[in-house]
Amino acid sequence: MFRIRKVESSNKTIRLPNDLIAQLEVIAAENDVSFNQVVTQCCQYAIEHLENSDTTENQLVCNPTTNDAQ
Repeated sequence: MFRIRKVESSNKTIRLPNDLIAQLEVIAAENDVSFNQVVTQCCQYAIEHLENSDTTENQLVCNPTTNDAQ
């Protein structure tokens, strides 16, 4: 059965270097997704691929296709 899921989110202001913003905007445009979605997926990928194994237990892993936190 199809279910509409509402993802809880919050606004957070962050500062990024202008050249990084430009790169993220290009990626978003080339993939027809929002800037926010690109930043979210980049952050999720970075967290999932941290080299420090001590942080593994404290990771929040999100599935970008369903937007469910595990």
